[in-house]
Amino acid sequence: MIEPYEVILRLIIGAIIGAVIGYERQQHGRPAGIRTHLLVCSASVIIMIISTEYFHLSAIDPSYIRVDPARIAAGAITGVGFLGAGVIIKSGPSVIGLTTAACLWMVSAIGLAIGAGLYLLSISGFILTYLSLFLVRKFEKNSPALHYKLLSITTKIMGRNQQLLDSIKNTGCVITNIDYEMDKTRDILSYFITISFKEDHIQEKILKLLYENPIVDTMTFHK
Repeated sequence: MIEPYEVILRLIIGAIIGAVIGYERQQHGRPAGIRTHLLVCSASVIIMIISTEYFHLSAIDPSYIRVDPARIAAGAITGVGFLGAGVIIKSGPSVIGLTTAACLWMVSAIGLAIGAGLYLLSISGFILTYLSLFLVRKFEKNSPALHYKLLSITTKIMGRNQQLLDSIKNTGCVITNIDYEMDKTRDILSYFITISFKEDHIQEKILKLLYENPIVDTMTFHK
C-alpha cells in the first residue's frame, strides 16, 4: 500500500514536471501548453498509482481481480496518442506539431514512472526532455536545414520552357518533382515544381530570375 503522503508527493512532482515542459511549448506558441501537459502528466501518475494499488491488493486478497499494471499503463500511452494526433497539423509539404506530440508522449511516460515510484527514471527523463527542447533547438538554428517548396509557374506553351527549368536548377536548388498541366484553348502551360534548398537567399534568387523572364506569366511559392 502506498502511503497518503507518498501519493500527494507523486502528484505534485508530476504536476510540476508537466507544467515546466508545457511552459516551454506554450512559449513557442504551441496549442498544447501548461495546462495540457500538467493534466497529462498528473493523469498518468494517477493511472499508474491505481494500477499498482490494485496489483498489490490482488496479491494480498484473492477476492480482488488480479490486475497487470503494465496493461493499464499501455492503455494510458494509447490514450495520449489521440491527444498527440490532435496537435499535429499538416501545412502544405510541412508538418507542424510533431515535437509537441512527442512531448505529450514523453510527459505521459514520465508520469507513469512517477506513479510507479521510479523517481530517478522520471527525473532523468525530465532532464533529457528539457535539454532536448533547449539545446537541440539551438543546434538546429545554427545548422542549415533543407527546405522544400512547391513552385507553380504559368508560361506560354510554345515558350522556351526547358531553358527556364535549366535556369532554375542553376540557382543552386534541387528539383525533386515536376508536374504540369496544358490548356491549349488559352495557350497556357502550368508547371508545379517541387524544389529543395538550404540557403534562404536561393528562394529570392529564383523569384528574381522568374520575374525577369519574359515567358513567365505568373509564379507562386507555396509553403
